[in-house]
Amino acid sequence: MPDPAPPPAPLPPLPPGAWHPRHWPGWLGVAFGWCAARLPTALQHRLGAALGGLLGALAPRRRRAIATNLALCFPALDAAGRAALLRENLRQSGIGLFEFLRAWWGRVGEASPRYTVEGLQHLEALRSQGRGVLLVSAHFVHLELCARLLTRHVPVAGMYRPHGSMAMEWAVKAGRLRYACAMFTREELRPALKHLKAGGILWFAPDQESRRGESVFVPFFGRPAWSLTSTHQLARLSGAAVCPFFHERLPDGSYRLEVQAPLADFPTADARADTARVMAALEAMIRRAPAQYLWLHQRFKTQPALERGALYR
Repeated sequence: MPDPAPPPAPLPPLPPGAWHPRHWPGWLGVAFGWCAARLPTALQHRLGAALGGLLGALAPRRRRAIATNLALCFPALDAAGRAALLRENLRQSGIGLFEFLRAWWGRVGEASPRYTVEGLQHLEALRSQGRGVLLVSAHFVHLELCARLLTRHVPVAGMYRPHGSMAMEWAVKAGRLRYACAMFTREELRPALKHLKAGGILWFAPDQESRRGESVFVPFFGRPAWSLTSTHQLARLSGAAVCPFFHERLPDGSYRLEVQAPLADFPTADARADTARVMAALEAMIRRAPAQYLWLHQRFKTQPALERGALYR
């Protein structure tokens, strides 16, 4: 049985001017998402699958990004195989949208969704030593819901990129603080380090390209990928262990969560080598459930000796 849930963190205060008319479209979107989050799960999955198909038709730029990523990462697949994977990825992404909404604002009861957790002993052993843990994950379409399920067993904080809309930023952070013990933006390095040094667990997904922070080129699916060295830096500055965190939705609709053993001898003095190890661990997880990964991100936008974005034109 899971441990009793920790008390929720205090809700963030509403920013000044939150109800100004310029923010009304954002609040309307939040209200729509809140209602969608409470639909029956089976209906969410049906609507999500249909929405994924529409995404492919209405967002050709995103569809091209997915197609390019699949061609780059799975060159052994023939055209028919990649087309089938693309269609399934769009379907999974549509379902994933409802999983995000459900995690933020919906009901997640004791009996639904069904899930299993493996590897909690790794977290318990590290917690018993008073050591912090960086829980490194990839951007799977169900990452938010699976993170919420994991918080039933251990207190977890998260690191995230703020939303551009004030209404969405407040509402999503408030939703996350129903289950996360704290949330830190990527600019809030000091409180995140303090959390890790105090023995806390911090969820972090360094698999997407970012123009902020120190990055290096390391292999990812056999190609150079501009990758943040943040996992190395956070572990070096805090003394935290790094545990890969894999999750997938199974064909019967249940979820499997897997906390893997901490990376041995991590960090080293070599930020590039450490980053390559992290990306290799993430790649191995993505290969286990490629249709459930968020391929619409332009992962290879920055390339050596190429104009930025050239691969996605």
